Amino acid sequence: MSTLHDIGARLLYRDALLLVIDKPAGLPVHPGPRGGETLTDHLDGLRFGLPRRPEAAHRLDRDTSGCLALGRHAKALARLGKLFSGNAIDKTYWAVVSGGPAEEEGSIDLALARRSPDPRSWWMKADPAGDPSLTHWQVLGRGDGLTWLALKPVTGRTHQLRVHCAESGWPILGDPIYGGAPRGSALHLHARSLSIPLYPKREAITVEAPVPGHMAEALRQTGLAEH
Repeated sequence: MSTLHDIGARLLYRDALLLVIDKPAGLPVHPGPRGGETLTDHLDGLRFGLPRRPEAAHRLDRDTSGCLALGRHAKALARLGKLFSGNAIDKTYWAVVSGGPAEEEGSIDLALARRSPDPRSWWMKADPAGDPSLTHWQVLGRGDGLTWLALKPVTGRTHQLRVHCAESGWPILGDPIYGGAPRGSALHLHARSLSIPLYPKREAITVEAPVPGHMAEALRQTGLAEH
């Protein structure tokens, strides 16, 4: 479980409409049925003089680290919501997977549905009758039986990247749900960058999150140069 001591130190980008923060792994964005600390508990620290705290404009799993976009007020959230729902935002994730694909790049087109009809369940499965789900991937490095991938989800289904990698035969390292890792393992999935076309007459805002500590060693093994 991650405890967030200083949310301001995790701020990656700020303007009048948008904040992007580097969410730590292990911290859920929204409150859940089991209670406990969430990112929402800390968002008052990012008001920067506005009357209300910012709110997350999209989802990021509890165990996924990296770029999370926040809208600073209702109009900003509405604009960001349209961009995310319309797949206008370019999202790149870094993952370290066990094994890996034979090819250097490709796509996974595999429909997904909930494993359980219980609406509280977030676990997903491949299901031809499910929601269409598409992920593009590219190999960035290999080593020690692991592969470092850039994953670009076109759709935004729950656990999409985790299921797509597992169903392809190369589960994400540290995934206890879809990859058979022990409970409490560190999921090696990181929201590396967002490119957000927020302002019509300007270039898209591109923000990168630094490599998280729990992935540094596996990324080094697969070829990431030391910074």
